[in-house]
Amino acid sequence: MLAIQGDVEAHARALARAGAEAVEVRRPKQLDGLDAQVLPGGESTTISKGMAREGLFEPLRERLRAGLPVLGTCAGAILLAREVENHPVPTLGLLDAVALRNAYGTQVDSFAAPVDPGADPAFAGLRCVFIRAPRLARPGPGVEVLARVDGEPVLVRQGRILAATFHPELTGDPRVHAVLVALAAG
Repeated sequence: MLAIQGDVEAHARALARAGAEAVEVRRPKQLDGLDAQVLPGGESTTISKGMAREGLFEPLRERLRAGLPVLGTCAGAILLAREVENHPVPTLGLLDAVALRNAYGTQVDSFAAPVDPGADPAFAGLRCVFIRAPRLARPGPGVEVLARVDGEPVLVRQGRILAATFHPELTGDPRVHAVLVALAAG
């Protein structure tokens, strides 16, 4: 998982609950041999600058385009988006959606909510934790919405790309990370 900034330890625990071992990535060489990638939440500007500083954008983009499964959560979802609004940052541009940074407000506006009824059955009842969360707008035709909260897409999939606008690593529920592990397995 990308370990430039964000709650890397919580993702490592979530991956372990889903049956996988986390490997921290800070430099391009550390991408070699991975079965999947996690782009954690955190501060998207800081993570984007760190990726640029370490030369990670192109090597990571190449691996993801070649089919390496990825899960981007909160800031990680922003970094996957084709476009960013509300203080844009450089992104990988691989998820056909527009990320609206801090769409739910500031840190004090953080909240938790269950997914709306009608979510993909694999995610029914999933509790979502939003912290300065983005929204994903204008998803393209290849983007499948797996779950919504208050009618807004919060968990999407485009091929081997998963993006969550919330923090599944903070709930103890392994389902989102388990999907990534399943994608990596086959």
